[in-house]
Amino acid sequence: MRVYGIDFTSRPRRGKPITFLACRLEGDQLCAGTLSAWSSFAPFEAFLQQPGPWIAGIDFPFGQSRTFVSNIGWPTTWSGYVRQAESLGRAGFRQALDAYRQPRLSGDKEHRRATDRAAGAISPQKLYGTPVGLMFFEGAPRLLRAGVTIPGVQSGDPDRVCVEGYPGLLARQLIGRRSYKQDIRAQQTPERDHARRALLEAILEGAAEPAYGLRVQAPLTLADDPMGDALDALLCAIQAAWAWTQRAADYGQPTSLDPLEGWIADPHARVADFV
Repeated sequence: MRVYGIDFTSRPRRGKPITFLACRLEGDQLCAGTLSAWSSFAPFEAFLQQPGPWIAGIDFPFGQSRTFVSNIGWPTTWSGYVRQAESLGRAGFRQALDAYRQPRLSGDKEHRRATDRAAGAISPQKLYGTPVGLMFFEGAPRLLRAGVTIPGVQSGDPDRVCVEGYPGLLARQLIGRRSYKQDIRAQQTPERDHARRALLEAILEGAAEPAYGLRVQAPLTLADDPMGDALDALLCAIQAAWAWTQRAADYGQPTSLDPLEGWIADPHARVADFV
């Protein structure tokens, strides 16, 4: 089975591309293959149209919280509010989120989905710091237009399956909250380099196998990237491969899934079952 891990960015360019890792799943063994860097959205869009069967784990929030969608008055279907967000344009989307946040009390400005709470992820409304809100804006409409299947969210081509990855959740299981990546060159420290190598070595030595049911083969060079994008692409591929092994059980999605919000594909989020 072809399995792909994709570390996404809301503004791909040479210095911060979309990072794409092609892998192969045979039985319970996931083998990492070609690593690619895409400096525009065009290769990503072309990939989504590539005939299957394949499954991809992509690192951006596929949805927004029901609380936010309801409060702001957007359509209460995934496809409906994704189209609404896209229709605003990038600047209009930012303005809408800023205007929503501005008058609200502290603690009620940015809402998390149930899956974000289960996984310890930030709100998909976030525009600053790690701008996952913009990643949603750029990524979700492309998934919608491509007609891929997003289990529990969008019924599309059953041979082209996309699941939401969250590398940080997998990384925390293996190295705790040690920081292992940084986009700012001055903050790319030896400590972060050591953490990346410890994370990759733990994966190759089988530390993820009990929870994910997978043995992983990958080159040590995936830990060389100080921004962590190559390693994050591998973590997304592991999460996608796990979801594939759970396809008979709805790809491992929680029983309490809200199809408007979507979900992060990871057994640790699944165990929490969004309580």
